[in-house]
Amino acid sequence: MRITTGRAKGRKLKSVPGEGTRPITDRVKQALFNILADDVVDSTWLDMFAGTGAVGIEALSRGARSVAFIDQDAMAVRTIEDNLKATQLGQHARVIRQDAFRYITGHPNTSYTFIYIAPPQYQGLWAQALSLIDGNPGWLAQDGAIIVQINPREYHAVEIARLELVDQRRYGATMLCFYEHTGEAGAADTE
Repeated sequence: MRITTGRAKGRKLKSVPGEGTRPITDRVKQALFNILADDVVDSTWLDMFAGTGAVGIEALSRGARSVAFIDQDAMAVRTIEDNLKATQLGQHARVIRQDAFRYITGHPNTSYTFIYIAPPQYQGLWAQALSLIDGNPGWLAQDGAIIVQINPREYHAVEIARLELVDQRRYGATMLCFYEHTGEAGAADTE
C-alpha cells in the first residue's frame, strides 16, 4: 500500500496489525481519485473508520486542505499517526480516537467536502453511518459527496431523505457508492 500521486507519491504506508481493517487497494484508490480529479484540491475530508488512513492521506498528498481521521481502535490511530509522519502530511490532519457514530451524532463542527465511509464489512455499519449523516446533514458541505466503500454483496437501498445515490462503481470485490444532497426533502434512495 502506497501513495499513488501528489506530494507524497511512492511513499509506503503501514498496515494496521491484525485482521480488523480492510485497506483499500491501490487500484480502487487510484480509480476513486481519478473520478474526483481536481475536486480534491482545497477540499476538506472526514475519513470515518479510517484504519490506515490511506484515503485521507492520498487526499492530502493530492492537495486537500485538511482531513479529520476518525477511528476508535488504538492501533489504527497509531498507524494513521505513523503514516502521516512518514508522508510528512500531518500538519493538515487531525486524528481523533472516537467511535465514528458518536462523532457524527454530535453537532457538526464543520461541513466536509467529502465524507469517506469504509467500516468493517458485513455489519451494516455503512448504512447506519449514512442514515445518521442524512439526519444530521450539516456534516456534508452543500456541494459535497459521501463515498461509501463496501463489498457489492453488502449493498442495499437505504431509506434516506436528504441524500441520494448519484453513482456506483464496482471494482471486483469493492464497490464505491457516491451520495450527494438531494436539494429537496423527502426523496429516498431507491436504487
